Amino acid sequence: MVRSWDAAVERAQDRLAAGPRLRAVDDGDERRFALWDLASLVEGGLGELVDPDGLTASAERDWRERLGESGREWPGGELYRRRYWIQDGDGAVVGTVAVDNWTKGPGQLAVSSLYVSPAARGRGLAAGALDEVYAAAAAEGLPGFRLEAHWSWRPAVDYYLRRGLWVVGWKRALSLARMPQLPSYRVREEDGRLLLLVADRLRGWVPILAAGREGRWLRLDETADYRGVDGWVHEYARSTLALHLALAGFPLVRGPQWWAEAWRWSDAGEPEGLAYRIEEFERAARRPPSSPCRPVPVPALQSSPQCSAQCSAQSSEQSLPRSPLRSPSRTAEQGPVPAPPSAAVPAPQLADSGDG
Repeated sequence: MVRSWDAAVERAQDRLAAGPRLRAVDDGDERRFALWDLASLVEGGLGELVDPDGLTASAERDWRERLGESGREWPGGELYRRRYWIQDGDGAVVGTVAVDNWTKGPGQLAVSSLYVSPAARGRGLAAGALDEVYAAAAAEGLPGFRLEAHWSWRPAVDYYLRRGLWVVGWKRALSLARMPQLPSYRVREEDGRLLLLVADRLRGWVPILAAGREGRWLRLDETADYRGVDGWVHEYARSTLALHLALAGFPLVRGPQWWAEAWRWSDAGEPEGLAYRIEEFERAARRPPSSPCRPVPVPALQSSPQCSAQCSAQSSEQSLPRSPLRSPSRTAEQGPVPAPPSAAVPAPQLADSGDG
């Protein structure tokens, strides 16, 4: 049993610093780390690749101005987390990761700034870094780790789902976690539906949820096994399947009555809650950088969720928002929304894969 979360986090940090994959950032490397962190923000927020070690002062200033509030440096902010370089087999720096000095959720390590340079991707280095964090947490009795990703950072979101992370919330951004209480899972397409399956030591892969289209609406069904799974799986299975559905272009709303209550799950839970948040995320992302509101998903609402839900309930079906009913909006650069994966497409890889 963990007697002190703070002491357990400190010991986990020491384990990470002593491990073979990561190297703690020295005082003299703080500036370099900030530029690598900026490269991650530019790629995620603007979709452009930059060489962090080749950034000039003027180029850095230009990128931060384009990013707006999300590109701002926070003096003293690094005091609350420890930063690490991700190293390849030869000890060369190829990426970054940071871990907060306190826990999130039910005592989990909080991961941020995960980034691997484009030239070093596909070698399992980011996956290895996450495995190191998970192992350090487990060794100190902490229940895994949690990280956040912006809805608009689609490649990062796809990557975390391929890693088998569970979706545990979407209050200000998408929150994903790896926890010992949660089994490995897969999402598989079958007969036009997406199935969520969990690993069972005796029975193999067991389907617990199935979702598909019913006209223009979502149909979500529970299997008999869903009612017998652990409470942690109950807590996060629907949230996890909801994000897979959104990325595959499925509707997220089961009807007007469900949409009128969507605000109830605006932090986590039912797929309608994710649809509600996606609208907020995309509205926030469309704000110009000069806006006093953040251009990344921390929306400043003009009315309460309850008020929004009441207004939605009074509107007609034709006035229901586009993104929850059909598919999330995408920019021209992103291309069309992908069709639901066919049966020939392999299921998402699990947390021991080496694709990142």
